[in-house]
Amino acid sequence: MGILEKIEEIEAEMARTQKNKATSAHLGLLKARLAKLKRELITPKGGGGGTGEGFDVAKTGDARVGFVGFPSVGKSTLLSNLAGVYSEVAAYEFTTLTTVPGVIRYKGAKIQLLDLPGIIEGAKDGKGRGRQVIAVARTCSLIFIVLDCLKPLKHKKLLERELEGFGIRLNKKPPNIAFKRKDKGGINMNQTVSQSTLDLDSVKAILAEYKMHNADITLREDASQDDLIDVIEGNRVYVPCIYILNKIDQISIEELEVIYKIPHCVPISAHHRWNFDDLLEKMWEYLNLVRIYTKPKGQLPDYEAPVVLKNGQSTVEDFCMNLHKSILKEFKYALVWGASVKHNPQNVGKDHKLDDEDVIQIVKRV
Repeated sequence: MGILEKIEEIEAEMARTQKNKATSAHLGLLKARLAKLKRELITPKGGGGGTGEGFDVAKTGDARVGFVGFPSVGKSTLLSNLAGVYSEVAAYEFTTLTTVPGVIRYKGAKIQLLDLPGIIEGAKDGKGRGRQVIAVARTCSLIFIVLDCLKPLKHKKLLERELEGFGIRLNKKPPNIAFKRKDKGGINMNQTVSQSTLDLDSVKAILAEYKMHNADITLREDASQDDLIDVIEGNRVYVPCIYILNKIDQISIEELEVIYKIPHCVPISAHHRWNFDDLLEKMWEYLNLVRIYTKPKGQLPDYEAPVVLKNGQSTVEDFCMNLHKSILKEFKYALVWGASVKHNPQNVGKDHKLDDEDVIQIVKRV
């Protein structure tokens, strides 16, 4: 029996199993078995899980945004009008056959845009060339799911399911679960908040499927069986996502008001370039970047070319490493102007966390 057949068999068993406390451990075991099969499908033995020629594109710039969607929803038109890059555009499906890169500069940051070939339902199972497409999506800082607002919104759920099946978690944070394997002592489960679905029996059933019989687990949130499996698998990527509903020039004002209520959504017309300002502003918000301006001694700050860092990875040490790791060897302290300090300028060490649009001057040891 092939992997796909095994997956279908497990999914069918899960569908006919009633969900209650008595079946919780069995369902957890089935979910763990399913996750292992899907991992095998994503990264087949023998190293055949590469992205494939024409799909992977070298990373450039400060962030990478991937356009994901079914064929003929306007991804190529959007890229062409945002970045001025020509991606073949036509009124028939499956036009883009490889990844088409483009670059835009926004608020001083250089952002790479990738128009990925249209994926089809079943992409996560290897249909079409979806596996290669979604593999590139895993490398993105932000995903644009491009939808045609004239087509049913079920396409949104289908795309989410394809990406989820490939280990991509959209607009989610990693589960707050501490997991540590050990050599002996059995399974120890601690919880700092009450659990609505996970209990010791289901945890043991899931771990047994992974041949783990000794581990310490601390649940710091109300976690699900899927959350625990994600932590054990350890290969999930957590990516912010914006849903772009294209072709709003073909709908009514009343329909547009309904669309605006969808979470993480920006309605646009790629053809007419409508609402691009809102889209770019939301893109900047979801990328969560920090711009740091440099100030050489005795000179004004350079506001034209900021050093762009990820929020959460924006210490003075991160800043120095971004420029060149040799700077840290000569580092004495830094002078910082901006929101991260109490007075301007302020002497700070390499552990100081920088805020957006701070100005910094590095003082080296003599």
